[in-house]
Amino acid sequence: MSSPTRRDFLRLGVMGGAVALSGASAPPAARPRRAPSAAPHAFEFEEATLEDLQRRLAAGTLTSRRLTAAYLARIAALDRHGPALHHVIETNPDALAIADERDAERRRGPGARGPLHGIPILLKDNIDTADRTTTTAGSLALAGSIPPRDATVARKLREAGAVLLGKANLSEWANIRSPRSTSGWSARGGQAKNPYVLDRNPCGSSSGSGGAVAANLCALAIGTETDGSIVCPSSASGIVGLKPTLGLVSRAGIIPIAHSQDTAGPMARTVRDAAVLLGALVGVDERDEATAEAARRGASDYTRFLDADGLRGARIGVVRKSFGFNSRVDRLMEDALAEMVRRGAVLVDPADIPHAGEYDESELEVLLYELKADLAAYLAALGPSAPVKTLADVIAFNEAHRAEELPYFGQELFLRAEEKGPLTTPAYREALEKNRRLSRAEGIDAVMDQYRLDALVAPTGGPAWTTDLVNGDHFSGGSSTAPAVAGYPNINVPAGEVYGLPVGISFFGRAWSEATLLRLAFAFEQATHFRRPPRFLPTADLTRP
Repeated sequence: MSSPTRRDFLRLGVMGGAVALSGASAPPAARPRRAPSAAPHAFEFEEATLEDLQRRLAAGTLTSRRLTAAYLARIAALDRHGPALHHVIETNPDALAIADERDAERRRGPGARGPLHGIPILLKDNIDTADRTTTTAGSLALAGSIPPRDATVARKLREAGAVLLGKANLSEWANIRSPRSTSGWSARGGQAKNPYVLDRNPCGSSSGSGGAVAANLCALAIGTETDGSIVCPSSASGIVGLKPTLGLVSRAGIIPIAHSQDTAGPMARTVRDAAVLLGALVGVDERDEATAEAARRGASDYTRFLDADGLRGARIGVVRKSFGFNSRVDRLMEDALAEMVRRGAVLVDPADIPHAGEYDESELEVLLYELKADLAAYLAALGPSAPVKTLADVIAFNEAHRAEELPYFGQELFLRAEEKGPLTTPAYREALEKNRRLSRAEGIDAVMDQYRLDALVAPTGGPAWTTDLVNGDHFSGGSSTAPAVAGYPNINVPAGEVYGLPVGISFFGRAWSEATLLRLAFAFEQATHFRRPPRFLPTADLTRP
């Protein structure tokens, strides 16, 4: 049997069948804003935005304690019972006490710290919190592990006044264990479900973060991405997800796959809320040298870049080679492109990325080398109480607990990573150099320079596939790999539905272009309003495409 390639592993950035469609048709009238669907579980704060919540908190008609209690009750009703979504691994036993502290600050001083003050947020279970919640990447090998200090992301959220509500489920070890994995499954959290259609997959690895935001189990969530793991769950669950430029947000205290591509990012129901959350995460961190330029390149308030007319005059390149894997998705994308033209954008079509697909295998090679080294460094930082010390220890643990850890798929990628040498190995260094050169200067930067583009657009992925623990995932197509390998920003925005399953569109571009991408994404969102809450259907209604 041939060894698994990077395409076997992530399959999120797979270029579809290269069906080159014609340019956008005459722009239709803007689609009317949809009324929220009648969900079977009424919730006072369904689809509430940060602006909605802060207005009520400031007026005194709502407290952070009542808001936090409402989300905890919602988790109990929908995640533990009812549709049993499995989006939350554990809730924070101190969440209500933290909410009380935020309420006291608001009443007695010094007042609200900012737009996240008193807001309940879920963190993916690979982000360290030095509190009474554990950080395990969904694995029983780290069960009970409480890090000695917060991840920088968690610390910054606390400083912003947020209530850390708990930990979101994920694809175990951020989906790096096996090329035959099922996204959204972890030994600790079980199988996460797509909240729109329960027998469908929420995509990974930030499956719990994306599904929880979509199902209104939290106000906001933090995900992480190596390749596709923020934007794909966001597309599959009909929300906004932003993977930042590598180095804009600190990676310190996040269980790693690979330092050359890993980053945390915001997941929200609106572009504005994602912009607010991103601003709270940005900054230089002495624990992460990649953030050295974050203060100069980033912003503490990305909402100032949002403009409902922000598509006017923008030059946007259409990555046609990412189309063609699903005819219904193609039709949604054509409608989206036509709407952009109607709103004043200038499309360059096609504007395909040079060398896309040429670094699929070398991407995986780099990830495997870095996984072995980076995971060892993370585990060492846990101190002597760490239940496992190396990747080899994790592999041995999984073998000793096969019934719990390996019931559906194996750990082939772990085994391959364990065979790799140090990061001084020439094969690793050559693969890393190749990936960066082909994806950056000779890839995204080259096409954007050639056509003087502000951004590139492509379908984020296809409609959610049926969860299949026997055969694993069934990715159909996507566009995440080039910006992921380059370390460049990428934002998903809802773009419609296929058989009631959300489909997203990605805006991505040069390093540090978050402000531009948020402006374009916000203008598209305001023109279309495709986001609607899930109805938790047991299976897809194939009579309504």
